[in-house]
Amino acid sequence: MRPLLVRPLIGPLVLAATTAAVPLVGAAPVAADSVVVGGFAIEVSQAPWTVALASRDRFGGTRAGQFCGGVAVGRTTVLTAAHCLGTDVLGAPPSQVRDLKVIAGRTDLVSDEGEEIAVRDARVNPGYDHVANTGDFAVLTLAKPLPQSAVITMAAPGDPAYAPGTRAVVSGWGDTTGGGKYPHHLRAARVSVLADDLCSRAYPGGPDGTYQADSMLCAGEAAGGRDACQGDSGGPLVAQGRLIGLVSWGSGCGRAGSPGVYTRVSEVVRAVKRAAPAAARSGRPPRRP
Repeated sequence: MRPLLVRPLIGPLVLAATTAAVPLVGAAPVAADSVVVGGFAIEVSQAPWTVALASRDRFGGTRAGQFCGGVAVGRTTVLTAAHCLGTDVLGAPPSQVRDLKVIAGRTDLVSDEGEEIAVRDARVNPGYDHVANTGDFAVLTLAKPLPQSAVITMAAPGDPAYAPGTRAVVSGWGDTTGGGKYPHHLRAARVSVLADDLCSRAYPGGPDGTYQADSMLCAGEAAGGRDACQGDSGGPLVAQGRLIGLVSWGSGCGRAGSPGVYTRVSEVVRAVKRAAPAAARSGRPPRRP
């Protein structure tokens, strides 16, 4: 059973309103999603926006402290799942996790490839509901910029990449079997965006969760077999070259009739646009990627 992802807020979320270039945790007792059951190994150059969230202090050095995924949507801006930053995951607010880092440009977690960049600021969506799993996204600001080539565009509301049947790819370092087998090497899985009515039937409410089409989308295969899983919460779901989802929650990994559920990135775009006028009224400049 892939546990429902429940996890908090940290301060006001303010980003530039733009659509351009935007658990598990292995060793600790947490509920989170990850990926790539039924997937295949890739090089990070094939999905350079895919990053790992890491803290060796909290999760040890076996896999460089990796505990969740993320996606670069600006040179100093990374999106991840809100529940990844919960105290039940980190053991403390993220501001108190002194070695919280993003690992970028690295295919093998235990190599010295790429770079490890400190997180300067972590802000959880103020609208995140850890009970309903809605609004499951957070924004990390990096202490050092990534190359522009590592940045992916967020798909705006109405983008055809959200259409049911669209082929998509999810990537990360999560459980590859649903049984706790965590790779060092980055992996990906090809899935299909599924219709909202199918997702609503899969998760109508109750212990397996409730699908809400306005803020979520789901992806997988009708017969199961390819899915996100523990360890890649917050990782990217990409279709037609644009970011459409963040790994969020689900029931089991790769089960027929239980597709993976993702935070719908168009909802992130809306939240950013709502936040910008509020920041203007307060006299506080928006945070820019």
